[in-house]
Amino acid sequence: MKIYCCQFDIKWEDKKENFAKVHAMLGREGPEPDSLVLLPELFATGFTMNSTQLAEPNNSLTEEFLSNAAHRYRVYLLGGMIATGTQGRGRNEAALFSPTGELLARYCKIQPFTMGGEAANYDPGERVLVTPWNNFSLAPFICYDLRFPEVFRRAMRRGANLFTVIANWPVARIEHWVTLLRARAIENQAYVAGVNRCGTDPKLTYNGRSIIVNPAGEILADAGDGEKIISADVSLDTVNSYRAELPFLKDVRTDYEKLFI
Repeated sequence: MKIYCCQFDIKWEDKKENFAKVHAMLGREGPEPDSLVLLPELFATGFTMNSTQLAEPNNSLTEEFLSNAAHRYRVYLLGGMIATGTQGRGRNEAALFSPTGELLARYCKIQPFTMGGEAANYDPGERVLVTPWNNFSLAPFICYDLRFPEVFRRAMRRGANLFTVIANWPVARIEHWVTLLRARAIENQAYVAGVNRCGTDPKLTYNGRSIIVNPAGEILADAGDGEKIISADVSLDTVNSYRAELPFLKDVRTDYEKLFI
């Protein structure tokens, strides 16, 4: 089975232009049927704080695009969008669609990025999500979540063996991005696929560095800079055999929260 990361320069607050960009890239790539394709955080708008004007209800334009694209390319497609929150705020979400165009899961970013104004404009998510993808158990996360290993550990304890991280992660801290993605893979003995944007928005510059990492923390594919799609093969047997050979996760204490009270 393959995972694809679609790295591109997001046109600021221009959904139709970004939809066209994704179609052009996927049309050229021709992803394998039933593979998992990842688009960046808020791929249709960029990391905007204009959540009140751009938030979309259920069955929105962005959801319709994701559903149709998943069906058109016969893939599992995961992309970020602004859903409607409370009191005029948004929700920074990742939505997963099946090859038939069915909505399978929605995850809301647990850790809004306070320094970027996100906490003031978006509601935080309430729970970790683990959902099936083929024979994997997939836990989707979004950008700033990556700095909080406890949410990844909770997902692992719920059975996750594959993590995805969709992001708008700036070039100024890109080494943190790469290091933390590898760390989340190593400490949870799981595959991690991180897709980032490239280009610029009104505030920041991004260089991409989307990567796919195996359970040993080894980088299987690295997008480097610029617009491109990367892919890598993933295998549940690899996860299971690696965890059996090095059974570190069996030593995770389930009562560890009590140690810090």
